[in-house]
Amino acid sequence: MAKTIYSGNAGKVFTATFSIAFVVYTLLLWQWFDFPFWQSITDGSVHTCLLAAVCLLISSNLAYYRPGDGMIQFMYVTVVSMAMTFLWVAASQWILFKTFSGDAYYLIWLNKAIPVYCIVGWMIITGIGFRSIMMYDLEEQREQSKRKEDTEKIVREAELFKLRQQLQPHFLFNSLNSINALIMLRPHQAREMVLKLSDFLRGSLKREDDQWISLIDELQYLGLYLDIEKVRFGHRLTTNVIYDESAEKMYMPPMLLQPVVENAIKFGLYDTTGEIAINIKAWGVDSMLYLEVQNPFDTAMQPVHKGTGFGLASIRRRLYLLFARHDLLETSTVDNIYTTLIKVPQTHDKSSNN
Repeated sequence: MAKTIYSGNAGKVFTATFSIAFVVYTLLLWQWFDFPFWQSITDGSVHTCLLAAVCLLISSNLAYYRPGDGMIQFMYVTVVSMAMTFLWVAASQWILFKTFSGDAYYLIWLNKAIPVYCIVGWMIITGIGFRSIMMYDLEEQREQSKRKEDTEKIVREAELFKLRQQLQPHFLFNSLNSINALIMLRPHQAREMVLKLSDFLRGSLKREDDQWISLIDELQYLGLYLDIEKVRFGHRLTTNVIYDESAEKMYMPPMLLQPVVENAIKFGLYDTTGEIAINIKAWGVDSMLYLEVQNPFDTAMQPVHKGTGFGLASIRRRLYLLFARHDLLETSTVDNIYTTLIKVPQTHDKSSNN
């Protein structure tokens, strides 16, 4: 149902305007034209109330029917306003002629005032008509804009959910393959890895609906993942996690670090037999959380041009969907050290964490 001109605050303004018009018009008849007070009140009541009713009628009509655009609407409002003006003047004259049929002086004045009533009434009714069209058009634009924003939000959230869900199978397949390889050679470690994988997946389910989590929570979750990887690689994998106090209370999207560290392990340990150390650092500056992951790599075994894989691509996409920025993920290579830097603006609503 369309929102009419007399709804909400607009209705209060409408009522106040016609109340003032009634008072001014009544005083004009009483003081300027020297009509009796009771007659001035009656005339003012009839003309003002009927005019308000006609204005509400045209506004309600335009709430449900507005033909075409531009000139068609202009012509429609003009013609309907003329008809409404005729209806208002005719009804007012008939009521007042019946009420004051014995007052010849007033009736003569009333007849002479008809052109003035027609001009003033048409201007007011037409103005209300065009104002109603503008108001209804703006309301429709706001509703369309809101529907578009809601649709885009749903699509964005669906894509974010899809990206998060894709991370789990991606990691799960690698873990199951590792467990399969350990079953025959190191069954004890295979069982240990199954238990740690269970804890990791349980933690994932708890964070299923979280839009934001604290850095500390993310690092705890990352610790579960690293425990699994350390079962796979043993002493070959070492991790160093450092964070500043300024970053402890900052928030981030969940599961943002795990694919970065997985990527670091892939490029640092796969196809090699040596030991590596992955450095994870977090710090805050103003309203920005910085996350840095560094890992060494062998250029002979893992060329830089081989790419960053699904993990970093998904993070880049998630950051863009959340912040509409392309500069929040950076990668660089210096002296066989691959660095991934993530920047997380602290612009979220903390009430949406749960």
